[in-house]
Amino acid sequence: MFEYDITAKEGRARTGRFHTPHGIVDSPAFMPVGTNATVKALTPEEIRETGSQIILGNAYHLYLRPGADVVEKLGGLHRFMGWDGPILTDSGGFQVYSLAPLRTIDADGVTFRSHIDGSMHRFTPESTIRLQERLGADVIMCLDECPAHDLPDLEMRQSMELTNQWAERCVKAKERDDQALFPIVQGGMNADLRAESARILSEFGSPGYAIGGLCVGEEKEQTLAMLEISVSHLPEDRPRYLMGVGTPEDFLACIERGVDLFDCVVPTRLARNGHCLTWSGRISFKQAQYKYEQGPVDPECQCSCCRKYSLAYLRHLFLAGEILASRLATIHNVTFYQEFMQAVRKAIVCGRLRLFHEKYLTGAGRAAL
Repeated sequence: MFEYDITAKEGRARTGRFHTPHGIVDSPAFMPVGTNATVKALTPEEIRETGSQIILGNAYHLYLRPGADVVEKLGGLHRFMGWDGPILTDSGGFQVYSLAPLRTIDADGVTFRSHIDGSMHRFTPESTIRLQERLGADVIMCLDECPAHDLPDLEMRQSMELTNQWAERCVKAKERDDQALFPIVQGGMNADLRAESARILSEFGSPGYAIGGLCVGEEKEQTLAMLEISVSHLPEDRPRYLMGVGTPEDFLACIERGVDLFDCVVPTRLARNGHCLTWSGRISFKQAQYKYEQGPVDPECQCSCCRKYSLAYLRHLFLAGEILASRLATIHNVTFYQEFMQAVRKAIVCGRLRLFHEKYLTGAGRAAL
């Protein structure tokens, strides 16, 4: 049910097809973030039109609101939000990390205070699996502890071992056969711990693996070094998901190191703040220089924003505080991310990824294809 077929390779980079119960995902792939069972500002139909094949939801947020019982009674996430493609849910480990003042961690799980109303809650490896089984996503995550990147080695080892122990408990707790459970590699900036975590988790024989605890404040050189170590100890024939990364430049560096799946809020957040992404770089469409601009964000883009609307109109909407500005800019940015990934896949198939990377950094990425 959850097969991963590698279709082309260039160095460590590869293209593949990840089979799920709700469809095939072509990789490398970007997953728009739908934290609350919605990709901000977009309908499921619009998400599909951007070229997106899989989206991400967050079990922590959905647990708090509307609650797993609501989603389950209404037919699971797919029916609840009207999306018929694959869905991946994050167990909430990163949210627990980001809410450090509101939580305590022990060997059995995490006790935390809701950021919504201050009520107390408890996550264990077993409860997060049950939660995600009730939500009904295609791909679910093990509960992990995402440590600060600068923890001392002894504390980092304790954190990594706890994550691995929780992963084993998650595997034992899982009951549904129509969901793929991904363990999460941790270990901070310690190469030995990263390798140990990946080796141990690889023995689970999981349908895929996630890499967490990166891009949390460390230097980019450290990120890439720890990523290389993590990937080198993971199975070649399973998809590798790097959590919470990020920009097209980051995608390229990580794809060249063997990563297949990504998620990030960058394209939607930039859109809400008046920025669009293009092959020539970022555009701040709220700037005065676009007041009379009749052309679109990108003349070569086929998204509905670029086909129908001018930069001048987009700027007007933003300055007037109209919701439509965020909607149109989000449509464009998510479409750009999907077109970018499609170009990356083509470059790998043609053996031109390195050239594409070089050209992209100079604003001439399309010329490499």
